[in-house]
Amino acid sequence: MTTIPYDPLARYAARLHADLGGRHHVASPLGAWLLLALAAPAATGAVRDELAEVLGVDGETAAAAATALLDRPHPLVPSATAVWHRPGTDPDRLAGWWDGLPRSTATGPLPDRAGLDAWAREHTLGLIDRFPLTVSPRVLLALASALATRISWATPFDLVPGTALGPDDPHDATRPDDAPAHRPGAGHGPDQEHGHGPDQGHGSAGPGGGWAGRLARVLRSPEHGHRAWIAATGPAGDVAVHAAGAVERDGAGLVVLSVLADPAVPPADVLAAGYALAGAAVDGEPARRSLFDLPLGPGPLGTLREEPVRTAARDGREERHRAVLPCWSARDEHDLTAPGLGFAAVGRALGGLLGVDVGVEARQTTVAHYGRYGFEAAAVTGAFALTSLPPEGVRRSAELRFGHPYAVLAVATDRRDGAPGPWHGLPVFSAWVAEPREPVDSDLVDPPESW
Repeated sequence: MTTIPYDPLARYAARLHADLGGRHHVASPLGAWLLLALAAPAATGAVRDELAEVLGVDGETAAAAATALLDRPHPLVPSATAVWHRPGTDPDRLAGWWDGLPRSTATGPLPDRAGLDAWAREHTLGLIDRFPLTVSPRVLLALASALATRISWATPFDLVPGTALGPDDPHDATRPDDAPAHRPGAGHGPDQEHGHGPDQGHGSAGPGGGWAGRLARVLRSPEHGHRAWIAATGPAGDVAVHAAGAVERDGAGLVVLSVLADPAVPPADVLAAGYALAGAAVDGEPARRSLFDLPLGPGPLGTLREEPVRTAARDGREERHRAVLPCWSARDEHDLTAPGLGFAAVGRALGGLLGVDVGVEARQTTVAHYGRYGFEAAAVTGAFALTSLPPEGVRRSAELRFGHPYAVLAVATDRRDGAPGPWHGLPVFSAWVAEPREPVDSDLVDPPESW
């Protein structure tokens, strides 16, 4: 049975997101991890050990996991990989490694700039139109991966005024006009729960509460069809979690998790909490905290209320959660040559196969859009093994109120054979949302055909 790389991927994601810092961004740690896994069997000696440390598992296990994913692609997450060589490169030196690549991995001569761009467009649903690296005569080998998704929410969001991200939302239609905000000791009914809606949570809206004044309209989770809860995590403490699911296809789906912590928690810890929750969150609500164990009032995750209602609950106490989030978009390019991300070791491994000293370039281009009717994202990761660099070296470029920066993970579901498949619970994209946007026209009307 192939080991699915949940924990190794989470550790690699922590490395990658730590390198990117707390700025607004989207990335695909999985896209980069897959390339490292494809290259790992080419490594020997100390390089092999270095790649195993970065991957979190030995090279053979990583390669087997990558093969299981790539040779059984997810219906909602198109994926592709390629290994190309410069014409004139001795293919016999590569044959043993190439023979072990996944069946779906394309091999052959290195395409030109137009060919690489066409490959990127074809395998990202047209979301990315340029390959992240530029071909030059120095390129000996090229590795590439592409991941993409474009899904419609099974249940779309509601649109509400941007003030819903702030405290004491006057447009909160789920709260009776005469319901007190703070009445400890009261029971809770099926329609008016403890800590409802975007006000759910404990702590204040925090510095990011300014989003409430910046945005005219935001998204509110519908009465049914989405999930939201508060989870207890490690370094991130209590976090608010919202989960929106895609319309499934052939037993496979995608769940997009939004994970909010106290604004004082470092972004890396919030993203790590999201990865820790991801695998179990596609099927349930892991580490869920009872609202009756949390203090009433405003806090960093929203506002927790209590009011008397009629209830059929066995103990006379019921809980309800809703969430308010902004729309957001991101487009990025990431340099992957930083220490600890593994691509320098890939360069040494491939150089060993070719019998020459090589340098390496590695970059990832990503894009994502989160709106009322759906979610789309894509990533293309490229790595070039280059002939020795010039003396100057390589050039580098460096309600639950989601009202302040938060993490987002798109997690695949896979039950095509009635049991969890190789993609189930695997985060495909992850983001740190620090720059919300207004809804665009496509968020205001019936969803376009592309959703």
